[in-house]
Amino acid sequence: MSEKQTVEMTAAELDEYNKFKEEKAKKEAEKQAAEQRKAYRQMVDSSDIKDKKNNILDNFKAILEMKNELMMTKDGQFSHTFTNSKGTKRITLGVYTLDNYTDTVENGIAMVREYIESLATDDKTRMLVDSVLRLLSRDAKGTLKASRVMQLRKIANDSGNARFLEGVKIIEESYNPTPSRQFIRAEIKDENGAWKSVPLGMTES
Repeated sequence: MSEKQTVEMTAAELDEYNKFKEEKAKKEAEKQAAEQRKAYRQMVDSSDIKDKKNNILDNFKAILEMKNELMMTKDGQFSHTFTNSKGTKRITLGVYTLDNYTDTVENGIAMVREYIESLATDDKTRMLVDSVLRLLSRDAKGTLKASRVMQLRKIANDSGNARFLEGVKIIEESYNPTPSRQFIRAEIKDENGAWKSVPLGMTES
C-alpha cells in the first residue's frame, strides 16, 4: 500500500495547481462531448444506414433467386421472410407499394358496373347495389384500393355470374403496384414464443 505524502505549496502554487486541474477536467469534458456527438452523428446518419440495408438486400439477391428456382415460383412477392433452422430468428425483406392500375382496369370496372346495376329492380335491391358499387369508388388520389377489389372478388365468387367474374378478373390483372421504398425487418423469438422486433436503425431506407 502506498503511503500518503504531504506536499507543501505556496498560495500561488496552489492556485496554479487548481487551475491546472480545472483545465484538465474541461478538456476531458470537451473530448467526451465530441465523442458523444460523433456517436450520435453515426447513429442518425441515414445514408450510412441506407448503404448497410442495401448491402443486405444485395447479399440476399442470390438467395431469393435460389428460393424461386427451388420452389418453382415467379418472384412476384412484395416481401420475403427467411427463418433460421432453429426457428428462433427471422428477417423479412420487402418493398412498400402504392396501389396502381393499367388502363385496362376501366374495362373491368365497366363490366362489373353493368352487371351490378342490372340487379337493381326496386329500392331494396338498389341499396344493395349501391353498397357493392362503393367498393369501386376511388380514394382522394383517384386510386382504386386493392383491399376493396379483394372484397369484390368474394362477392363475385358467391354470385357465380360469368360476366361479373370476368370483370373482376380484368381489374385484378390490371393491378400494377408502384414500388415505394424498401424495408428490412429483423425479429427474434422470446422465451414465450412471441416474435420481437430487433431495431436496425433510426430511419428507413
